[in-house]
Amino acid sequence: MSAPVLASHGAGQLGRCRAWGVAGTMCVALGGLGAGAGPSSGPLSRPDLPVDLFNLGVTVAYFGLVLLVVAWWRLGKLVRQRPPRVEELLATMLMWAAPLLVAPPVFSRDVYSYLSQGAMVGAGLDVYRSGPADLGGPFGAEVPAIWQHTATPYGPGFLLLATVVAALVGGHVTLGVLLMRLVALGGVVLLAVCLPPLARRCGVAPSAAVWLAVLNPLVLLHLIGGAHNDALLLGLLAAGLLAAFSGRPALGAVAITFAALIKVPVAVGLAAVALIWAGRGVPQWRAIGATALVAVGTAVGVTWLAGTGFGWVGALRTPVTADSWSLTSALGRATESLLAALDASLGTAPLTGWRLAGMCAAVAAALLVWHRRRTVGPVQGVGLVLGGVVVFGPAVRPWYLLWAVVPLAAAAPFGRAARVAAAASAVLAMVVLPDGFAPNPGTLGFAVIGGCLAVALLVMTAFATQPDDDLAPGLAR
Repeated sequence: MSAPVLASHGAGQLGRCRAWGVAGTMCVALGGLGAGAGPSSGPLSRPDLPVDLFNLGVTVAYFGLVLLVVAWWRLGKLVRQRPPRVEELLATMLMWAAPLLVAPPVFSRDVYSYLSQGAMVGAGLDVYRSGPADLGGPFGAEVPAIWQHTATPYGPGFLLLATVVAALVGGHVTLGVLLMRLVALGGVVLLAVCLPPLARRCGVAPSAAVWLAVLNPLVLLHLIGGAHNDALLLGLLAAGLLAAFSGRPALGAVAITFAALIKVPVAVGLAAVALIWAGRGVPQWRAIGATALVAVGTAVGVTWLAGTGFGWVGALRTPVTADSWSLTSALGRATESLLAALDASLGTAPLTGWRLAGMCAAVAAALLVWHRRRTVGPVQGVGLVLGGVVVFGPAVRPWYLLWAVVPLAAAAPFGRAARVAAAASAVLAMVVLPDGFAPNPGTLGFAVIGGCLAVALLVMTAFATQPDDDLAPGLAR
């Protein structure tokens, strides 16, 4: 087959992937109008129509989810075989993201907590001792009951931004949501700008890294659709690693410390900065000390600027509740149920024990990665350690997986860990309902109907039935 024919075939595949992805995010956005996490009033609230809008919204949203995930999966195969240019992939990202930019929040109500916490700081309340219920008002009213009386787990880096946003919008919930989404979009843009050159520094094809970490459905659905602060965190992580590789390790330490002042686990990236710094001829002990000094200085400066104090250190347990979902939490609850059935109940001791074992496993994984740092490499090592934190941590949300995906995409997008992360991304994109709450059997049935309708459409158009498909297109070979 001649080169022009190959190029034409690749362009056709890219066009189909773009079209199905846009259709998918449009359906998610439309479904979010009826079943999303929109506010109780305003332009993004649920319309008052004489139909069961919630279940209809769930069906439409899951119809779109399947279209989006399959489009991304097929695009992965194209990237492996006839990779489009990075610019084409980034244009695809913009097309897919556009419908979600003006949609109600989907798959989570965390954005209302962000706004409440920003307003609390502005009002002089201690967010590390009080919850949104102490603020009240339009922002606090939108926060789920489970988080009404809990302190924030976020560091002063994010609270600084949230305070500015809350002050700019006053009590206008819709404007607050859209502005927080712009902040998240800024983080994704920073990631998209920094990831290709970071991948080149790691000897990786930029198109593969962009496909896995930027066009990932979890980025679209949760970072943009849900306006999560992890978007800014990941952008800063990529920027910090790139700065270290570009001969500016101190700047890299500043960026990653700011990211850790959003959520602490990404402080692991500081170890990578120190290793990269040492690789430039600086003694390792001196590089580690200099990185630590820059990190401490940045943490103190940002905390002083935010005016929130160091209460965030003690508030790190906030995301861990009795019903938090994670591997260790599931094992703990299963153990509790088994012991209760045997009339040997130990209360919550099994749950606590499993969570402690998970933390020990995460530390052991980190030590193993450090021991093999010369063969693994600093960036891939960050991804593996953060992957361990996600797998063995006491509380997991689907978008947490992106903490590991970004460095793995930059360093080894076709490695075993990245293949597992890609498959997990596709699965985790489906596990949360558009309103962010746990499903009931009836709602789950409407989600299945939507997914099945999408599969039927894909089969009829022969989009998902090419003879060379396999379980993981573009990754399994």
